[in-house]
Amino acid sequence: MSTITTRPTRRPPRASFFERLSQSRNGLGLLFMLPAAVFLLCFLTYPLGLGVWLGFTDTKIGRPGVFIGLENYAYLMHDRVFWMSVFNTIFYTTLASILKFGLGLWLAVILNENLPCKSFFRAIILLPWVVPTVLSALAFWWIYDAQFSVISYVLMKWGWISAPINFLGDPWNARLSVMAANVWRGIPFVAISLLAGLQTVPASLHEAAALDGATSWQRFRRITLPLLTPIIAVVMTFSVLFTFTDFQLIYVLTKGGPVNATHLMATLSFQRGIPGGDLGEGAAIAVAMVPFLLAAILFSFFGLQRRKWQQGGSD
Repeated sequence: MSTITTRPTRRPPRASFFERLSQSRNGLGLLFMLPAAVFLLCFLTYPLGLGVWLGFTDTKIGRPGVFIGLENYAYLMHDRVFWMSVFNTIFYTTLASILKFGLGLWLAVILNENLPCKSFFRAIILLPWVVPTVLSALAFWWIYDAQFSVISYVLMKWGWISAPINFLGDPWNARLSVMAANVWRGIPFVAISLLAGLQTVPASLHEAAALDGATSWQRFRRITLPLLTPIIAVVMTFSVLFTFTDFQLIYVLTKGGPVNATHLMATLSFQRGIPGGDLGEGAAIAVAMVPFLLAAILFSFFGLQRRKWQQGGSD
């Protein structure tokens, strides 16, 4: 009786690592993300980690420091100027962000209408945003000049005031003046971003609501605003971040004066760390900004998501 022999099946050659990587969607995605991850690691993670470490040391410019634990933070807890900068930062960020959102939404709604020369106005409104911050600050510095302010000149000509306004020499005038400059610069970003969102709202929904007798305010409240909410969340998150970390505008206009009245946490951190030479204390102030930033992000982003009023109801 003859036996039938079977030849062993030959296994296909095993694919190389790069072949398997090119066929895997997850692996290929991670490969494409690798350059961005390296960039963030070098230019974001490392400086952040170094700042946290410096906050626990007494490092000075030109002298390496030693670990001192929480002494820098304990000193800041009793520093009146630091707490003034915290108040200024929260006040500045809150009021400026509210004004930028309100005025930006108003401009976006207007620019979304069928206006003559609509493209021209959309381009013009971007100018405050694209002009370099330092140039804008210098222009406002001239506008707010104690002797030659154009605002004071016009108001005096109209007979509304009898003497020039001390915009940058009075603490509260200075706070409101730098805030007005920040709002002027930030409105275009909010307006153009919300305008892009408004153009995604289907016109058929407004037409159907109008046929049912809904007023323009009801259509805006029940249709436009709920559909615009995700974009508002993203835009306001970035707006809060930009405002909270504002540095150039404040430093060019007032350098934190008068009498530290306009210091934000960012400008105070720079002043203590670089001109003041105390890198440890400056880093501690910068690290102290992180909880406030996280709270602002959580409030502005998650606070506007998945709400009942996003579907046209009430909370």
